[in-house]
Amino acid sequence: MHNLTRGLLRAGHPVKVLCISTPKQPLVMEDLPPDYAKATRIEGIFVDTSVNLVDAFTDLLTADNYNISRFFSPDMDIRLIRLLSEEAFDVVQLESLFMTPYIATIRRYSQARVVLRSHNLEYVIQDRIATGERNFIKRPYRRFLAKQLRDYEMAVLDRVDGVVAISPSDADHFKAHGTRTPIVTVPFGVDPEDYPDDGPPPAKGPTFFHLGSMDWLPNEEGIRWLIHSVWPKVLRKCPEAQLHLAGNKMPKDLIDMKMDGLRVKGRVKNAVSYMRKRHVMVVPLFSAGGMRVKIIEGMAMGKAVIATPIGAEGIAHKDGRNILLAETASEFAEHMVQLFNDPERAASIGSEAHKLVKASYSDGPIVQELVAFYKRLLKG
Repeated sequence: MHNLTRGLLRAGHPVKVLCISTPKQPLVMEDLPPDYAKATRIEGIFVDTSVNLVDAFTDLLTADNYNISRFFSPDMDIRLIRLLSEEAFDVVQLESLFMTPYIATIRRYSQARVVLRSHNLEYVIQDRIATGERNFIKRPYRRFLAKQLRDYEMAVLDRVDGVVAISPSDADHFKAHGTRTPIVTVPFGVDPEDYPDDGPPPAKGPTFFHLGSMDWLPNEEGIRWLIHSVWPKVLRKCPEAQLHLAGNKMPKDLIDMKMDGLRVKGRVKNAVSYMRKRHVMVVPLFSAGGMRVKIIEGMAMGKAVIATPIGAEGIAHKDGRNILLAETASEFAEHMVQLFNDPERAASIGSEAHKLVKASYSDGPIVQELVAFYKRLLKG
């Protein structure tokens, strides 16, 4: 969201950012560059999105979708009404499905085109989580939530003027349901200057790493699989290998885990700095959707990436050239062993990954694509 906002500003378009500040993702104004805060006039309204079992059960009885309804706040609605009453906008872009409860208010107080920027196919994530759920009591409930979310997600398509999908596969999912709402694919972009290419990994063997928020279930699911099913296979062939894991809300049992070559920590102050000091990114995801931001950032820095096919979804990759894909624990371990023993191979994949990001995921062309879509909607 930051990169897209910055890209729009650089292209000469005025932008106003209104967001919710949650316990999980608080808006800390002191952390923002003053010129960015001034240009965007960014402000956040606090919304407690913490899971409440009573509310969740109530929504179950009333057929409301708790995954969505907990993001609605009367305070946010009131601020939105005042903003739309004071200013006229050409486009109101909703960042993710969780902002769609405010569509009715936007329609009532603005003539702007309403665009949904879909970060993920949320119901696909829930469905994949349900498929992998081992608890026979939780599994049917998760499937119910996935179906409920799917119905909501599809219904929302007819309530917006346009959809900006983050990956071609997400766009295809939407189109398959027969919606007439215009859909365009505008991927996540970066400014390559923010992610310097650090050159080849050391000759003694690269360090493997994963960086991701651990209060997102797909990340925790994948990391536990990596530790228990993949890493022991790597150590048997490469006992000197190092695997570094970091992320917000890292479970205590993982931080305390004792295993050869494994180093685990929680939140890091600077994600770019953390990635620069390590060499090969591992992305073991089985229930995600959309497009992985961290992979694009790692590729921009010339890092070789090993991922599951789901982890690499949405990226125009070429397996074996600018990324390595693995479906099983054995395949994943084989790739890690190969790159540990052949740093030049890791450097080659990282170099090709950097070229891919520069050609296809730079902010400038992506913003131009988005603005062109806006203009088509405004003419229509």
